Amino acid sequence: MTKLKVRYILLLFFIFSCSAEKINLSPVGENSVSLNGSGPTYSLNDRKNLIIYSSEITSLIGSFPKFRNDAVNSEVTILKLHLKDYISAINAYNLVEMENSRIKFEKSYKKLQKLRKFLNKDEDEVLNRYLVRIKTNMSFLQGNISKDSLSTFKN
Repeated sequence: MTKLKVRYILLLFFIFSCSAEKINLSPVGENSVSLNGSGPTYSLNDRKNLIIYSSEITSLIGSFPKFRNDAVNSEVTILKLHLKDYISAINAYNLVEMENSRIKFEKSYKKLQKLRKFLNKDEDEVLNRYLVRIKTNMSFLQGNISKDSLSTFKN
């Protein structure tokens, strides 16, 4: 009799402890579907391109080398911060923050271009290579955002 009671208790404990709060059966994922109606979302093809280009930028951010010039290193840190803000704004489809981050990125990019003259030739080439790849991927990212959606949110 006690074995039967223990089994019932274990069965009840197992049933109540194994509850799921949210089940997502979609193979596309939660990020590409907007359930709260906060704004337009990206198409599947645009989302794929955004993932490719933003992952390239993220890997460049992670592998950015350190330079001998402290001013360049501090500006690189600021550039990385603006790039991360831009990518997170793209993921959230926050067009205002996306535009602000892009403007800040461009200012930081121009500062780095001016600071390049204080680096030796090898470091200058490395920095230029990184900046060109980042700028190229930023251009591709901006090209994948529909222009109609940008014009509806600007005042």
